[in-house]
Amino acid sequence: MAEKRDYYEVLGLQKGASADDIKSAYRKAALKWHPDRWVSGTDAEKKTAEEKFKEASEAYSVLSDPDKKAKYDQFGFAGVDGAAGPDFSQGFGNLNDILNNLFGGGFGGFSGFGGFGNGFGGFGGGEQQPKVFRGRDIRTRVKLTLEEIANGAEKEISIERNRPCQECGGKGTKNASDIKTCPTCKGSGQVQHVTNTIFGRTMTYSTCPQCQGEGKIVSNPCRNCDGTGLSRRRETVKIKVPAGVEDGMQITVRGEGHAAPHNGVNGDLLLIIEQVEHPQLKRDGNNLFYTHIIPVTDALLGCEVTIPCLGGSEKLKIEPGTQSGTIQKLRGKGLPSVNGYGRGDLYVKILVWMPHKLSRSEKEILESMRNSDSFKVDLSRDDRAVFEKEKNIF
Repeated sequence: MAEKRDYYEVLGLQKGASADDIKSAYRKAALKWHPDRWVSGTDAEKKTAEEKFKEASEAYSVLSDPDKKAKYDQFGFAGVDGAAGPDFSQGFGNLNDILNNLFGGGFGGFSGFGGFGNGFGGFGGGEQQPKVFRGRDIRTRVKLTLEEIANGAEKEISIERNRPCQECGGKGTKNASDIKTCPTCKGSGQVQHVTNTIFGRTMTYSTCPQCQGEGKIVSNPCRNCDGTGLSRRRETVKIKVPAGVEDGMQITVRGEGHAAPHNGVNGDLLLIIEQVEHPQLKRDGNNLFYTHIIPVTDALLGCEVTIPCLGGSEKLKIEPGTQSGTIQKLRGKGLPSVNGYGRGDLYVKILVWMPHKLSRSEKEILESMRNSDSFKVDLSRDDRAVFEKEKNIF
């Protein structure tokens, strides 16, 4: 699973960039990486352009939203995980439309993008290229124990998803000669509309109604997939879950979603983490909490107890005279941070169990100690100091 790059780095910005700087940076990235620019490139160049465009669009969708940007600036990716990003389920969209949105409309068609100094030709004034389709994302849940969260895990996920038809190889027909260029759009997937206004000619584009933006017409569709080029199959995907993930967190596995029609770009697999409740330990962020009950005699005399930890157990010394509600910390025995920095602690709360019934001899012993100085209440003592300090975490 590819590691995400910082959104500011993606757009070539510094943290704290203004809204205008963010829009300007994304405009440049959209012009450079939109897949329409790379239709004549190699397969590697096309794939790189698609990934760069998706990456820039995701960064812009977060940084252009003040609320998402504030959460990202404070918490990083954890602050925006699960937030809806740009939707490419119907392709990457026309570059003219994207730039119209960025410039506030009125951009119309382009005659070689002369104003931007790169002479992109082909757009607006020339023939439009076919739409690049993207498969739908798949969202599913994966259950993890605290032990798996602590160490990271490799899971096998069984999913049903669209895959290229094995009968026709994803083409929609067995015979390549049955695939014809759409006569309406001449293979571009879009039709041009020219409007004359007092400001001059304006050109806009819309999806071709005959081929639905594919640029091709299948005259003899494959019987197995009805010409879609896709068939549904159940498959098993191996994924690696990093240590420290939290309940409800979303992990994106690129390219493991549904296949797109006619060998387009695969969608993503979105994994929602579901934490399985531990029988003894409770979690809050990266810290763990455990309550241990000891008899009053151990509280008075002191003892050593065994505390369950992830991956084993630890010995904890209970000092004589320990008060009920005392909290002790086992440093570094919590969960690792998902970003790899630091590890939480395990907090142990000691409760003292008081017997409900006593034998006659036990009562006699306690009666003999009732008036002892050791059993008189001393309000000057501050035995609750540790509890007062840590009580908020409970």
